[in-house]
Amino acid sequence: MLHRLSADDPRFRTVTFRTGLNLLVAHTRGESSGTDSRNGTGKSSMIELLHFLLGSTVRKHSLVTRPALRNIRFTLELDWPGQARQVKVSRCGKRHKVVETNALLGERVQQGLDFDDDGFEYFDELTVTEWTRAIESHLFRLPADHGPGISGRAMLSLLLRRAGAHAFNSPVQTFPQQRPSDATANLAYLLGLGWQLAARYREIAAREATRKQLRAAMDDPAWARVVGSTADLRTKIVVAEADVERLTREVSAFRVVPAYEELKKQADELDRRVRALPDEDVIDRRNLADLRRAVAETNDPETEYLERVYNELGVVLPDGVRRSFDDVRGFHHSIVRNRRRYLSEEIAEIERRLADREEERTRLGDELSATLRALQEGGALDGLTARQQLLAQKQATLAALRKQHETALALESSQREIAEQRATLRTTLKADIEERASQTREAILMFTEFARRLYGGERDAYLLIDAGTHSLEITPHVDSGDSLGINRMVIFCLDLTAAVICHRHGRGPDFLVHDSHLFDGVDERQIAEALKLAEEVCAREGLQYIVTLNSDVLEQVRLLGSVQHVSPIEPKLDDRYEEGGLFGFRF
Repeated sequence: MLHRLSADDPRFRTVTFRTGLNLLVAHTRGESSGTDSRNGTGKSSMIELLHFLLGSTVRKHSLVTRPALRNIRFTLELDWPGQARQVKVSRCGKRHKVVETNALLGERVQQGLDFDDDGFEYFDELTVTEWTRAIESHLFRLPADHGPGISGRAMLSLLLRRAGAHAFNSPVQTFPQQRPSDATANLAYLLGLGWQLAARYREIAAREATRKQLRAAMDDPAWARVVGSTADLRTKIVVAEADVERLTREVSAFRVVPAYEELKKQADELDRRVRALPDEDVIDRRNLADLRRAVAETNDPETEYLERVYNELGVVLPDGVRRSFDDVRGFHHSIVRNRRRYLSEEIAEIERRLADREEERTRLGDELSATLRALQEGGALDGLTARQQLLAQKQATLAALRKQHETALALESSQREIAEQRATLRTTLKADIEERASQTREAILMFTEFARRLYGGERDAYLLIDAGTHSLEITPHVDSGDSLGINRMVIFCLDLTAAVICHRHGRGPDFLVHDSHLFDGVDERQIAEALKLAEEVCAREGLQYIVTLNSDVLEQVRLLGSVQHVSPIEPKLDDRYEEGGLFGFRF
């Protein structure tokens, strides 16, 4: 139960709550002018402050971030389950990420609240996350592993609807962007229905949203490069697997040769020498042929014909001439003999070189084969490193292709799987609703009772609870003909039903707060009956109902005989420009 809303700014008009029905009324002063207004007196701001102190997220345009308010420290005093003394919680817009409380939470969020022995003067600083976790654990009894889609903050938004969040547009959703699956899961928890099953719709919805985004991306020509078809990817995977296997074998069989570069240079030199030998052979064989031809052409000159010629001419050569001629002939014979010997030696040298080269050719061939074999069987360390890097790249490519293939398969089969999951979840949830017949009966009968109190038995009024395709369907209905006022009273009946049931079964707090916007367009007779009903229910169930009203609406309600004995709570807001509002000044 809420007790007191205050601030450290003396101009702020402290709000004091009580049990049962609480009416925070904005009055019109007798001396008010035609330009004064009860709009802006702080009725909706009070609900914003309650949310702020109960852990709401502060955004750029939040009320407490305004320059006139950001340094003010607001405080809420409220009852806490299992504690005899009230809990104080304080928060400031300037330090909105910190929550101060006189109860020692800290690391004892799950063990419970312990008060400091010195009383309320001690304040423990918590993060907003720790504070909201404590609210979930103690006010709503949510298990710590409740999962996404359901939260204490979402349920507080049902019990403290905010006009600024457009919470009165729908009975189930508390803001327009809220997923129906999330909204019904939180309401299901308050009503005692299968909220875990209802929350599973969120997972399916998230998966379907992802699938739709992927399907939309398929219209982009770049899609094939990102994911591709399963057939193309299967082919690429086969090729990539073969490359990885080949490189794996090469790396496994690779032998590092320490003198790899020297061997490579040696092989190049041997190859160059082997290639040069035939050219040298050609030159020597050509010279050998020339020498052999020269030997064949080297003979002693014929001299016998000279003496015969001289005899036929009758010339007798003297002995001196004969001796000179014999000397010349001997000289020429010596020259021919020397030339033949020189040519023979040259021929022998060339033949030796040819034979040596033949042996060298055989030897070089053996050496080159051995060197090339060593190079082929192993390599330098950088060669092994390069192969290992290439193998790693191929393995990464293969892993990426397999992931793409999984994504493509998931996309192709996701629609069928999602439909199957929805059907299975819907069947399971229908069975769960049947098993929770007592809980559904309690909620349906209570809502119908409240609606009939407001509109009688002539209008068809019911609370539909069913397993839908996309979410648990909780649909409150009162025949209205699209009347805004009746639709607002549907919200009143649903909220009151949820507040009673969750408090009755220990799943929620004992307060319900409504802004005066709830009664926009509502006939004063239904407003009067709604306030009377809320008063009776609060008395019976031990609840606290806080509602803001304008004084003219309250006067009309009292004329109809409702809640005449109920006096508004303090402060009494009015339309005085400066001091009449909740904050005591205008900003």
